[in-house]
Amino acid sequence: MRPKKQNDVGQQDLFRNRLDQIIDLNHPLAHLTKLIDWDRLHKEFSVYYSSVGRSGTSIRLMVGLNLLKHIYALSDDEVCARWVENPYFQYFCGEIFFQHCVPIERSGLSHFRGRIDPDSFESILQESLAIACGLGALKLKDLKAVAVDTTVQEKNIAHPTEHSLMRKAVVKLGSLAQRAGIN
Repeated sequence: MRPKKQNDVGQQDLFRNRLDQIIDLNHPLAHLTKLIDWDRLHKEFSVYYSSVGRSGTSIRLMVGLNLLKHIYALSDDEVCARWVENPYFQYFCGEIFFQHCVPIERSGLSHFRGRIDPDSFESILQESLAIACGLGALKLKDLKAVAVDTTVQEKNIAHPTEHSLMRKAVVKLGSLAQRAGIN
């Protein structure tokens, strides 16, 4: 079935505080939340969901978790574990109230990535580039050329084909042979 769309009805819960009332709205993730066009991403990815059956997981949650995974270089398990303990992660993914457990199975992230066409993930890249250009962190002239550092750093590894190892072996074998009385 089509994914759930999270609606902010603005109602208070008698026993819980809203996340936007307890977090610092100047935090980078809270600021980024306002800049991303979540409705456009919802329209872009909702075509990958069936119109029959149980309603799917919120696209904002799935895209948000994937973005957080790449922003903080986390695994699927790590991003889900941090989501439970971090109200900024939850706010970024569209939650209204603090949640005490992840609303998806950890394998749901890989199933989502498998369902989505890899070319559709370009929309997330386009969204992030548009935000960076809008903030002035990225200029269009910077996108014309890409600089790739291909410097190889040598490691202190001795390979068995190196001459210095051969010389050490000959010297050691020669000294052992002299001690044993072999000419």
